[in-house]
Amino acid sequence: MTDTGDPVLEIRNLSIALPAKADRRFAVEDVSLTLNRKEILCIVGESGSGKSVMSSAIMNAVPPGLTITSGEVLFRGENVLEFDAEQLREMRGARIAMIYQEPMAALNPAMKVGHQVDEVFRFHRPDISPAGRRAETLKLFEEMHLPAPERIYGSYPHQISGGQCQRVVIAMALACKPDVLIADEPTTALDVTTQRQILSLIEELKGTYDNGTLFITHDFGVVADIADRVAVMCWGRLIEEGPAEQILMHPRADYTRLLVDAMPALETTRTPDAGRHDQPIVAVSGLHKVYDTGDREVHALKGASFALRRGETLAVVGESGSGKSTLAKALIRLTEPTEGSVVIHERDFLQLAGKDLQAARREIQMIFQDPFGSLNPSHRVGWIIARGPVLMGVAKDEARKRAEDLLELVGLPRQAYHRFPRNFSGGQRQRIGIARALSMEPDVVIADESVSALDLSVQKQVLRLMNDLQRRLDTAIIFITHDLRVAAQISDYITVMERGEMVEFGTAEDVFSAPKHPYTRKLLDAAPGKDWHPPRLTIEEADRIIAETDAAKAG
Repeated sequence: MTDTGDPVLEIRNLSIALPAKADRRFAVEDVSLTLNRKEILCIVGESGSGKSVMSSAIMNAVPPGLTITSGEVLFRGENVLEFDAEQLREMRGARIAMIYQEPMAALNPAMKVGHQVDEVFRFHRPDISPAGRRAETLKLFEEMHLPAPERIYGSYPHQISGGQCQRVVIAMALACKPDVLIADEPTTALDVTTQRQILSLIEELKGTYDNGTLFITHDFGVVADIADRVAVMCWGRLIEEGPAEQILMHPRADYTRLLVDAMPALETTRTPDAGRHDQPIVAVSGLHKVYDTGDREVHALKGASFALRRGETLAVVGESGSGKSTLAKALIRLTEPTEGSVVIHERDFLQLAGKDLQAARREIQMIFQDPFGSLNPSHRVGWIIARGPVLMGVAKDEARKRAEDLLELVGLPRQAYHRFPRNFSGGQRQRIGIARALSMEPDVVIADESVSALDLSVQKQVLRLMNDLQRRLDTAIIFITHDLRVAAQISDYITVMERGEMVEFGTAEDVFSAPKHPYTRKLLDAAPGKDWHPPRLTIEEADRIIAETDAAKAG
């Protein structure tokens, strides 16, 4: 933490109305906040809490359909909401700048990244010559700790890594030394090691540039690493505000306590039963996947091998490009492995074809990452769940009853059978995805980043649900994730993948307490908030708060 300076931005009694047909009246309701120089103020809340809508109001650029009904946004004593078009052009990007969540979407794919930063100087600093703009851009790239700034300057976005793209976006935001920097979930799409580098960079730059940073996030681990102060939002309202230490360790509001409690611990909760003698339900041996790009071969998967018994979970951990998703797709034959075997019930799943393969697909099912994109929006939930069994020959009446039972099993009402996916939240849609996978009564379930798109409190509920269902149904789960905290909550065994290779394998307890491979230690060290030990709620307290907040939302 650092000493903060004078106020640089004040939000006073800001309210932003939603369209008339929305479930509630306001996206932001009577919010007041102050941001000081040399301060990182973290705005925390779940999806729909109003974080990003509030940040758009600071730029006087609220999305179409929303209306600012009251309040002020004071920058240097002037109300931004009263600026004309010329004043806004001068302010945006120069005095108040934004770092966006997805760096690849924020950069023009057809322009070299150096020219995109140069463009900021051209618009806001016409006094600088072309040679001067280039020199300033290269200086910024050095301050962002980008390797080989000259090479980066002449590269297109697709030619550099995601972390490097995010550093370029930060450079664009800082080009004119803004007084206010808004960072809207800037590390969500990044691997944990790249995330650590970006957070360290933002912490370093607040002193260098003497600005105030408004950091929007749903991740309390990030908050623990960089926040000076924290403001918690829920359904458009400011629920709680205070110094980071107070919010992290002694939250007063029940909703804040729930969010803090939802942060997964970086410690194991399960231990495999060493006394079990049953045969593995799935045994994977020497699994390879090689892609031929024409000029070279890419070894996306190198000799993956493991075995799981009923009721056990293996977490597959690694960064983007490590081979996790390739392993998942190869196991279920969404992509055909180059060599190796996947033995389920003493049959090699990879050698099956025709009707034998169709029948065996029942035994291994997948829960997909995106709860919004993985469900057909034109089909009712009941048919989404029942369709698989019907195609496998189950009578429609029986498939319907199984679907209704599964909806209850995953915590949804039987009446959900007749509704469409659009009628459900992200967490509820993921429950539907779980029910669809279980409808085939599989012995093996592959969950590919199945909670990464969910808010922390919803994520915790889904992980609890998966643990409960596994105990009841005795399935084996292969859980693909880049999040070691999530892996700790769900797994008996952990394998760490790097560049297509399983570099470490062991019980979750062994991997967390005594990691052997340097890459595993690197991942553990980079976990956000790894030194923070949040106060915990009992299951009864958490369920009470969830019920009360759901009731308040419904009201």
